[in-house]
Amino acid sequence: MSDYDNAIFRLATAQEAEPEDYTGEDGLLYCGSCRQPKEAYFTEGKSLFGRDRHPKECDCQRKRREKQEAADREQKHREEVARLKRKGFTNPAMLECTFENDNGKCPQMDKALFYTANWEEMKAENIGYLLWGKVGTGKSYFAGCIANALMEREISVCMTNFALILNDLAASYKDRNEYIARLCSFPLLILDDFGMERGTEYGLEQVYNVVDSRYRSQKPLIVTTNLTLEELQHPEDTAHARIYDRLLEMCCPVFFTGENIRKSTAQGKMERLKGLMNGKESL
Repeated sequence: MSDYDNAIFRLATAQEAEPEDYTGEDGLLYCGSCRQPKEAYFTEGKSLFGRDRHPKECDCQRKRREKQEAADREQKHREEVARLKRKGFTNPAMLECTFENDNGKCPQMDKALFYTANWEEMKAENIGYLLWGKVGTGKSYFAGCIANALMEREISVCMTNFALILNDLAASYKDRNEYIARLCSFPLLILDDFGMERGTEYGLEQVYNVVDSRYRSQKPLIVTTNLTLEELQHPEDTAHARIYDRLLEMCCPVFFTGENIRKSTAQGKMERLKGLMNGKESL
């Protein structure tokens, strides 16, 4: 008998009888808990290996199966989300940038919620954000919230910065096109701290190549920068102009007006330290 026939035979003869199960008046095995049949007859004239019946799920078995399948799906989902986050974040600190952890101090956060809620339309229309404003106003956290929320939905996102990109490109001279193509393969690309990279001729050329390739891929891009909108709209030279023009065409500007969260956090730690020191001195 082949492996296939063996598998069919095991299926046909399995009854999974429990001590409380019983045989009904119709000759079939019934579940002692839900009182539903655990067997069913084949249609008249049909049989399998001499048997006139086959296993059937009772309500108890169905519920156990569905519960196990749901647990398996959840486990696979968590594993996939973890994989996407390992692959998508170059800075592990971004894992903590979630809507659930938001302290409510970023007035623009509703725009992040809107973006994730309307992701399919943002993707179809190739709409991105250009997040600009002073240092420490929550731009990176805002972008991280979008990235985490989308990856929780098993949507692949890459959040990196040009300092790392330029280092990678310099280290892989022969594979530059493949590297840039990989960046463009992500449904959403987030470039953090744009404008902080080296302003050399080589650096600017590579920045343009990445931005232009993303533009031609017709996939959305989110950029955070400490540059002002004035600086982006009136660049100092042609090399910067062609980069900024691409960004302004691809991304809708969002101005961050909040307080310097990093400065506020540092001040809070200083006040806490003073309190602890005063407490020690009074002992």
